[in-house]
Formats: sequence, structure tokens, C-alpha cells
Amino acid sequence: MSQVNVGLCGLGTVGTGVVKLLTGHADEIKYKVGSEIQIKKILVNDLDKKRDVAINRDWLTTDPEELVSNPEIDVIIEVMGGIDDTNILLEKAIRNKKHVVTANKDLMAIHGPKLLKLAKDNKCDVFYDASVAGGIPIIRPLTEGLASDKIQKIMGIVNGTTNYILTKMSDEGLDFDTVLQEAQELGFAEADPTADVDGLDAARKMTLLANLAFKMEIDLDDVEVTGIRSITQEDIAFATSLGYTIKLIGNASIYDGKAEVTVEPTLLPKDHPLALVKNEFNAVYVYGKAVGETMFYGPGAGSLPTATAVVSDLMAVVKNIRLETTGTEYITPQYEKQLKQDDEKYMQYFIRMEVDDAAGTFQKITNVFTDENVSFQKILQLPSVKEKTAQIVMVTHKISKQQLVNSQENLKRLDVVNEIISCYRVDGEEQ
Repeated sequence: MSQVNVGLCGLGTVGTGVVKLLTGHADEIKYKVGSEIQIKKILVNDLDKKRDVAINRDWLTTDPEELVSNPEIDVIIEVMGGIDDTNILLEKAIRNKKHVVTANKDLMAIHGPKLLKLAKDNKCDVFYDASVAGGIPIIRPLTEGLASDKIQKIMGIVNGTTNYILTKMSDEGLDFDTVLQEAQELGFAEADPTADVDGLDAARKMTLLANLAFKMEIDLDDVEVTGIRSITQEDIAFATSLGYTIKLIGNASIYDGKAEVTVEPTLLPKDHPLALVKNEFNAVYVYGKAVGETMFYGPGAGSLPTATAVVSDLMAVVKNIRLETTGTEYITPQYEKQLKQDDEKYMQYFIRMEVDDAAGTFQKITNVFTDENVSFQKILQLPSVKEKTAQIVMVTHKISKQQLVNSQENLKRLDVVNEIISCYRVDGEEQ
């Protein structure tokens, strides 16, 4: 095929970047894939809006049918967002034998398996590398570069907004609300930051990664999610004094065929590579049984970084079209879904509590943990700002989540424990 025609859904930040790459790098792209790639139509909400890129007026339309039902268009690029309505649009495109490239992690986390199966049935490709970590190529390494290995764990920073907030809180001593407002003003955070700061955005990305890595159909509801709203400067100070940095970490692991996927604030040793990832940057660790540790690092969002991943997926589609191998990417999940129970989930934990500053307090607390067979790697006790109270900070050795839950319930029953202030995962230390 000498020319491949593209329909672009969305002309926002990423869509504008896609146009810039396809027009500005046209000769290089043609050289690499062997076909010219031509934009045929662009779906927009407002035909008269001023754009940051030169656009052929004839490309623009407000009617999605001019893309998904246009017999001259070979590939649909979807960068407009949305879930259910967008899914309906892409399903129609696939039934019309159009290949799809998307950066929409929300859509793929919820409707991805169904879309991928539909694409296979229609001998079409659906690529979504840009949906997980912007400019970081992670999907294709999992499906191709590490295909011969058994992936045991994926761990990473997959949300730039929360990483920016936590970096500013740690480095500049600012509180959460102040940094969030700054992030919104700089465009790193949305006007409604809920999906980012409450961990949902990261959870959707980890769902996609877990599905690919473990060859198992993990649902978004299977991911345990905790956001960063509750992290305070006190938490950061105590973590720092113990040699840790707090990051929002996505974690997917599998052992004996049982998977666990979480997104939660996590304490990492200060010299851990992920602890050194600053501001809006993302990084993903992949642990393979054969290859060991590999790490992918780069900008997790932005116009051109994300557009680069989108256009790279588009180029892969064009190569498949030329080789007549489209529709072969989707593979039915190899394993039935099995999830770890709380007594099978082992991790270290950071626990901070306010207690009565009185004789016998520490003994009562120690007895609770001894009853659950919990031991500690680090313990720190400091006077509290409140009279006759103290703060105790503990870092456990590896324990099960069930041991943690039981210990917390029993601590709350003690009259000497005023409050369990915070409890965070600790990773990257004990193997």
C-alpha cells in the first residue's frame, strides 16, 4: 500500500502533537514504514477554534461518521478521551475494518479486552502503547521484547501529576493543597484532579500492564487503590528521618499463579532508582524471571512525548498492513484469574500512631504485634505536640496484609492508642 489514510479523533494537546509529527516528520516516517501516511479527516468540537498547528481546513469535521464510516480511511487515531461513547465509536470503526491507535487508558482499562477481541475477529489492529506512560514505550517491550520471559513483577510511577505533587512536598516542604493548586496552574493537574490524586488514573494503567504481563484478565475492580490526599508533611519528615522517600507506586506481582495489583503511597529507600524520579516524570520497573530487572524512564505526559508513542503505534500498524499480518496482536488470556488473599500478600509497612506517654504503653503495643508474630526493622519514638502523648513510628519486617489488619484492629481497642495516624507500604528493601 503506497498510502495509508488516517482519521484523527481529537485535536487537543496530544492530537496537535500527532499532526506536528505526521506533517513535520513525513519523509522519515515514509522511509521507515515504506508508505506515505496522510491525514484525511480530523474530528473536532469547534471548526473555528484557533489551533497551535497549521491545519488544512478540509480535514476538519464535527461528524464522527466522516471518519469511522469513510471507506478511504484505513486507521483511526483516538486521542479525544471519553469511555462509553468513544467505545461505541471505535467498535463501529473496527467493524468497518479500520485499525485503531489510542492513547485512552480509561477506555482500554474498561473495554480493552472486548475491543481487542473484536479487532481480531475483524483482522484489525488495536495499539495503545501511549495509554500507559506517555512517551515511555512499555506496552511493546512487554508483548514483544520480553515475550519469552515470565514477568513476575511490575512496579512504577505511572502518574506524573502525583509525582510532581509529592516531589514538591518533599523538596520544598509545601503542603498538599498548595502544590495541587500550583500543579493545576502549570497544567500538570486537571481542574478536577480526582482521577490523579485518588490513584484511579494509575490504577487503570496498572490494570493494562498486569493483563499483558501476567496473561490474565485483571479487572479495574481487582486493583486496591489508595491516593495521596492524606499524606502530610509529618509523614514525609518521619519517612525522611528513617531514610525513605514517599511515592505513589503502582505494583503488580504474581506468585504461584496468583496475582496482586495495587496503587498506593509507598516508602522507598532514598537510593532506590524510583525514589530519584522527580516531578512529572514516570518510570516503570519490570522484573522478569530470566532477564532480571529492567527499567523504563521518561516523560509520562505532554504533547510531543505522548504523540511520539501514538505515531510509533501508527507506524507499527502500517508495517502490519504492508506485511498482511494485521489482527494477530490479540491473544486470549492464557490463565484463569486468580488473586492473592490477604494472608498471601507480604510486604513491609510503615505505621505511625499517637499514644499515651505513660509507663506500660509500649509494652501493651508490643504485645499486640507479638500476638500476630509481627517484628520490626526500625522503631522511632518522639514526643507529640499534644501534652502527655507521644508518636511512635515503626517499620515492620515483611508481614502479610492479614497480620497488618489484625494488628490494627487490636491496636484500636487499646486505651493507650489515641490514633493510628498513617500506614504505608514499604518496598525496595527486603527481598
